[in-house]
Order: sequence, then structure tokens, then C-alpha cells
Amino acid sequence: MSDLRLDFIRFAVQQKVLCFGEFQTKAGRLSPYFFNAGLFNDGLSLKNLSAFYAQTILSSGINFDMIFGPAYKGIPLGAGAAMALAGLGRNVPFCYNRKEVKDHGEGGMTVGAKLQGRVLIIDDVISAGTSVRESIELIRAAGAEPCGVVIALDRMERGQGELSAVQEVQQNYGIPVIAIATLDDLLSYLQSEGGLVQNLNATKLYRDQYGVKHANN
Repeated sequence: MSDLRLDFIRFAVQQKVLCFGEFQTKAGRLSPYFFNAGLFNDGLSLKNLSAFYAQTILSSGINFDMIFGPAYKGIPLGAGAAMALAGLGRNVPFCYNRKEVKDHGEGGMTVGAKLQGRVLIIDDVISAGTSVRESIELIRAAGAEPCGVVIALDRMERGQGELSAVQEVQQNYGIPVIAIATLDDLLSYLQSEGGLVQNLNATKLYRDQYGVKHANN
């Protein structure tokens, strides 16, 4: 596990964005951990989170022209990533979508820069893939090209079939999905930290029951 991935997991735990216990997922499964990016809810935590996104984006090698943040959680994530990238010498435009088309003023479905070129989608996690699918359709309808998705955490968990939600996006749309960290990284962190054996064992059992066979990150 790279220092970046370890640092991110530690950061998410310290912020209580990544917490342990018993949580019911949308699929009705009882998960021993929960990740809520909405709890990066002050200036400093969002700044630090954005730095993780920017470093992951640059390390990925993905060729992109602009950033798109899907409403609603993707809006601050996309804006923050764009600012962090600018601080690292990579200044790119960004935009986000509205949930409903605005019929007055400037109108339209998006706010910010015009969708064009190769567009990188920024989001927190991929659960059912609905947000990514809608984003890809919107980007293509504007005549631009979705070139990848960057998320905070890949749970590496099966969807309806044998693939994870991340793998389904990669297979269905032919674009890479890059995560700052994955469930494998979380397990490595739990193994390296003293006093977290109970959480490690519970997470391992959950992975054995619901995890995908191969990671794509």
C-alpha cells in the first residue's frame, strides 16, 4: 500500500468519515464499516481531501481537459480537486450539473465551464452507478468525451452479479475508474494498527462474503 493510500485511510478514520460498527447498506447487507464523504464538512478537511484527489489524478496518468462534479456531493469534490490541481501547476476548468434544467437567466443543465474535450468525473463512491451513468450521458450529449472517474473509496463489493459497481462502470463504458483507496487498503491499515483486530476480522469476513474476486485499481 502506498503512503498516499495509507494516509488517506488514516485521515478518513480521524475525521470519522470512515467509521466502524454495524451499518445497513442500500443492498440490505450489514457492513462493518461505513464511509460518508459528506462529513468532510469544514474548510480544512475539504482542502486536505482535495489534495488527495489531485495527487491521485496526477498519478493516474489519465489524459483529461476538464473536471465534472455530479450534483450534489460531486460539486464540492470537483471544485476542490480543480483548486488543488491548480496549486500543483495543473489549471483546468470545471463544471457541475443541476438536478433540474434552469429555464431563466443563463439557463441550461450545467454550471461553470462548457463541457468539451476529455472530461474527468469526480465523485465520492460508486454504489449503483446511477450518478456516473447520468454524468456520462450528460457529457456525451454535450459533445464531450468522458475519459475516467475518480472516487474516494472503492468498496470492492459485488453488485447484482459477480462484478463490483466499479468494475461494471469500467466494463459498460470502457473508461477507467481510479480510487484514492480501496477495501484492500483499508484491510492493510486495520492490520497495521494496534487495537483494531475486531474491526479487521469483521471486515475480512464481510469481504469474504461480498467482495469481488479481483480489484481493478
